[in-house]
Amino acid sequence: MVRLVTVNTFAIGSFQIEIDFEDRRDSKYKERWCSNKEHVWDLHQRRASGQEEKIMNGASQNTSYEYGRWLAQSGENTSAAVSSVVPLAGSVNPWDIVLCTSGTVISCENAVVVVTIFHSPSLRAPMFVLIGSLALADLLAGVGLIANFAFAYLLQSEAARLVTVGLVVASFSASICSLMAITIDRYLSLYYALTYNSERTVTFTYIMLVVLWGVSSCLGFLPVLGWNCLRDESTCSVIKPLTKNNVAVLSVSFLFMFAMMLQLYIQICKIVMRHAHQIALQHHFLATSHYVTTRKGVSTLAIILGTFAACWMPFTVYCLIADYTYPSIYTYATLLPATYNSIINPVIYAFRNQEIQKALWLICCGCIPANILLRARSPSDV
Repeated sequence: MVRLVTVNTFAIGSFQIEIDFEDRRDSKYKERWCSNKEHVWDLHQRRASGQEEKIMNGASQNTSYEYGRWLAQSGENTSAAVSSVVPLAGSVNPWDIVLCTSGTVISCENAVVVVTIFHSPSLRAPMFVLIGSLALADLLAGVGLIANFAFAYLLQSEAARLVTVGLVVASFSASICSLMAITIDRYLSLYYALTYNSERTVTFTYIMLVVLWGVSSCLGFLPVLGWNCLRDESTCSVIKPLTKNNVAVLSVSFLFMFAMMLQLYIQICKIVMRHAHQIALQHHFLATSHYVTTRKGVSTLAIILGTFAACWMPFTVYCLIADYTYPSIYTYATLLPATYNSIINPVIYAFRNQEIQKALWLICCGCIPANILLRARSPSDV
């Protein structure tokens, strides 16, 4: 038995909707449809009079929503096929919410570090200045993520978008460069232990800060100054409005700095092992004690470098191989772990430091616990 099917196609706004009426229930659905013609502005008659194009251009999303709600409430087994669906205006991407939340955590956590270092006169050594630079860069990165979310959904303009993207690029670049500067400082403090606390070290530290913030600021200004893909979408990278060449330069620079950090941390590891062995000989420690101390130092260095690579390497590699045609979910999935590095940095570089712990306890409680005050620094604390 051949079953006849009557197909009626209607166009509402940006939706294409097909309704199939089975032969057995044809009259019932048509009767239901005619009783609800006011929901779709009597599309049968308008299409018959040749005004389909006018309906396509003039129909509103509210009418589409009302018609869809009527279909859902009808309780009948109507077969509907939607060939193209455009998200309703005002919808928020859940990935953007996660990034904004991450930015909020980053800002709060690093603000504590910045306030602690700024408030404590004892934290003025080069090492603490560099840790403060790292915290400030991560703080600006968190503010940039929050501002990017706010401007994307509240103030939709190209100028605001370029400024927020530039802020995020500059702050994350300064964060990575600060990590590189901290690595150099740690290497110098171990390799030139006798002359480290000299004026030359202070001068060199401030030169590094000027250079890293200057380069990072230039990288952040590039999108604002015209190096963007707003006029030519074919040149866009996975992060609009940054160009493919811009992202490639950033990615290659990251790989270069990661290789330098790896080399420096290998040298630091060798120095730590040698120092631990010398201390063990001077104090007549057992071999097992020397092994435990050395293992702690190597583990600490492995955690520092491994965390940095795990957070940034996926996003860096993805930026090199992908372009704007790739699904945005891959960009979000690799960018989000990169932001987690700014959450982890205060834990690794600031809150583990004894002097910062003392300053933080003084600010919060006005006292220092005995276990922190009497704890000695070991070679594994690198």
